[in-house]
Amino acid sequence: MAKYLISFPSAAMNVSDSELEAVGRDAHAVIDEAKAAGVYVFGGGIDETVPPVLVSANGSVAEGGYPWAPPLDGGFTVLELPSRDEAIAWAARIAKACRCDQELRVFGLDPQS
Repeated sequence: MAKYLISFPSAAMNVSDSELEAVGRDAHAVIDEAKAAGVYVFGGGIDETVPPVLVSANGSVAEGGYPWAPPLDGGFTVLELPSRDEAIAWAARIAKACRCDQELRVFGLDPQS
């Protein structure tokens, strides 16, 4: 089985304030279903109030992330599933709950992890 990252950037979630409660309820319901199915690994959202730091090999720390990379923000879920088709089906359920498209990626297996 592979682990899949299902995610969206903050800008993709364009819902009104009046919809936020329903989005939260629906998203948590899908996550509860994933937990019940035994496929949930972890999930959450990037805390955008805490700025990233870039840590180099010598231990020095610089404010901000990679200057050339787009910001990493938004929400994510990691599920462990037997096939890409099942990952697509879960991503569609999350997209419906969150009211925004989801990006799907597969983690490469590191046999020592």
